[in-house]
Amino acid sequence: MTVGDIGYLDDEGYLYLTDRRHHMIISGGVNIYPQETENVLVTHPKVLDAAVFGVPDEEMGQRVMAAVQTVDPADATEEFAAELLAWLRNRLSHFKCPKAIAFEVQLPRTDTGKLYKDGLIEKYSA
Repeated sequence: MTVGDIGYLDDEGYLYLTDRRHHMIISGGVNIYPQETENVLVTHPKVLDAAVFGVPDEEMGQRVMAAVQTVDPADATEEFAAELLAWLRNRLSHFKCPKAIAFEVQLPRTDTGKLYKDGLIEKYSA
């Protein structure tokens, strides 16, 4: 484990890494680990890729936002965003669900395949 990794030990002593410290979203004083929401999003059959991140919110400090790449670009609609939010709420605690979902043709990734969230945060914080 390196500095900046966040994880926990289970009852049997196994270490689980949950995310990176700088990716953690703090909304209304609650710590939210985006990787958990991303892991659920990509299990939806119409979702190819997903990025979850925090954007500034005057009341809550940050709010949860998701950028989603759909398998079929024709599915990138407001109706599907609403359907996806309802689907997520059946699988995650409400506070871990995005307040909004945006669609991207392709999510930005580094040469090593890591999500480039800083660009998305900048884009959706404006």
